[in-house]
Amino acid sequence: MLQGAPTTVVGTTDQVAGQIALDPSDLDSAQVGTILIDARTFATDSSQRDRAIQNMVLKTAQNEYISFTPTELVGLPDGASIGEAVPVQVIGDLTIDGVSRPVTFDASLTPESADRLEGSASTTIRYADWGITIPQVPVVTGVADTVRLELDFAAQAA
Repeated sequence: MLQGAPTTVVGTTDQVAGQIALDPSDLDSAQVGTILIDARTFATDSSQRDRAIQNMVLKTAQNEYISFTPTELVGLPDGASIGEAVPVQVIGDLTIDGVSRPVTFDASLTPESADRLEGSASTTIRYADWGITIPQVPVVTGVADTVRLELDFAAQAA
């Protein structure tokens, strides 16, 4: 609740790095490396909010990056056709401000060509599970206990 009105705040960044290795004809061999997000670059519609998120919520001076280290891919079929979306789950450890906890992302992977993969993944987490607290400010009368994390990506063969 922001100034008495329900408000959804969206933060975005394009400063994300990671690696995916897969053969569309043998998806069982797929591997996903650690994904790093530069938390200092999250941006919302308010620079004041951005500074609060960076300094007080995510403490980016001590921990610049949020990381996700996959440990398991669930639901991969034997193969996928070009243009065919494949629903999977990516299980791993999410680290925020030095605290790591297991999470599961629901994902969709689409081989767009023999050397390009596009996809998206999402999960919802509770701030408190990572020891994150939201600062109290007069214009904010309430903040949800959860945040939805979404990642849209494209991978190109090197």
